[in-house]
Order: sequence, then structure tokens, then C-alpha cells
Amino acid sequence: QVQLVESGGGLVQSGGSLRLSCAVSGRALSDFVMGWFRQAPGKEREFVATVSRSGRNVRYAVPVKGRFSISRDARTMVYLEMNNLKPEDTAVYYCAAGPFTGWDRLPPLSEYDPDYWGHGTQVTVSS
Repeated sequence: QVQLVESGGGLVQSGGSLRLSCAVSGRALSDFVMGWFRQAPGKEREFVATVSRSGRNVRYAVPVKGRFSISRDARTMVYLEMNNLKPEDTAVYYCAAGPFTGWDRLPPLSEYDPDYWGHGTQVTVSS
């Protein structure tokens, strides 16, 4: 059974930084496209970033491009480095695994439907 466990959330001032981590178990990390999503209070969950199985290709949502960076190691971990945080970044952040697709491929956003989800970690940015 695939499990995803996020960590690293917290309270930070506007302009600050946080690094989120996601530990994957139950199946090889290399099997999955990995991603981060977020859900703010009263809003739908939204895409943040994704990285290909190879780690070479990444894609970001427009609001975080240039401030956030997604990466993965060769074993079990996926990261989201968040810089210059803004109050509008406040949300629960979710790690997501899947689908299983080509080594360097990223699914089109319209088709991006992860197979597995973590329980989330809260990020709060104060103004």
C-alpha cells in the first residue's frame, strides 16, 4: 500500500521560506510522477507543482512560479522549497503520487489525476 507523509509546514511571516517534505513508502518513488497541491479555506484544491519520474522536467502553477521549487531524490523523498511566501500561499499542502507514465513525461494539467494522496501539512503565512 502506497503511503505519503508530508512534513515541514508551519507558521511563517510574509517573505519567509519553508521547505516541505514528502516521504513515500509502499512502492518505489521512481514509479511515479510526483506533485504538490494545496487547498485554502473555502476554496477547491489546486495544483502547485509537479516533477517527472526522471526529475528532469517540472511544471509550476503561475502564482508560485519563480518562488517555489519542486525536487525529488533517488530514494523516497520529494520536496517543495517555498521562498518569498505570501499570505495568499496559506493553505493545506498535499503531496500526490502518480500516474505511472513515461520517464521524462509530465501529464497535461487537464489530465493530471494523481493516484495517491497524503494527509496534508498546514502552511500559514502571516502578513
